[in-house]
Amino acid sequence: MRQHVNPLSHFFQLEKDLPEIPELFENIDLPIHLDIGCGRGHFLLEMAASNSQWNFLGLEIRESLVVGAEKDRVELGLNNVSFLFCNANVSLKNWLRNFGKNKVKRVSIQFPDPWFKQRHRKRRVLTPSFLSLLAANLDTGSELFIQSDVQSIMSEMTSLIDLSKYFNSKFPDSKLSTISNPFSILTEREKYVKSKGLKVYRQLYYRNTNDIK
Repeated sequence: MRQHVNPLSHFFQLEKDLPEIPELFENIDLPIHLDIGCGRGHFLLEMAASNSQWNFLGLEIRESLVVGAEKDRVELGLNNVSFLFCNANVSLKNWLRNFGKNKVKRVSIQFPDPWFKQRHRKRRVLTPSFLSLLAANLDTGSELFIQSDVQSIMSEMTSLIDLSKYFNSKFPDSKLSTISNPFSILTEREKYVKSKGLKVYRQLYYRNTNDIK
């Protein structure tokens, strides 16, 4: 069951000052995998435990989930993963620009809230402006991974990405439902979807050399 939070409400439109990288990770020289909408954080906790050569940062708009994820992180003694409570569309801009293009090497958006109703579609996380923000702060070759169990949402996201001209697909000729997960670890949502025998739609992109318009 998805817990809905309206990202366009006044409270979530207030920009938060996010901590600087030295406050988040023990080794600040490692590349960062940024997971937008990380939920309870199980995916990133497992990724951090098995990938010591990466730092992992999860952003989540539901504060209670971030509190729980941070509690688990401390209990596990992991120093290469952190979780922040914020609206990524509002608070990420200045944070990314403070560190240039050599820090975040991978962005993932996994099973975002589909906001099915027509009047709610502007609440979806991936917008043209947000995509441009990511592209402006990712170096050539950096990865963008998206997946969802809602085919229409994936079609919309892939169309936005293709129209932007900032990213190239690593699997341009493959059906979205046949692309394998590049990670060995699954999110809680993916585990649930697979347990029901349902399809997961994915695409993996890399940042090309096109300039931001």
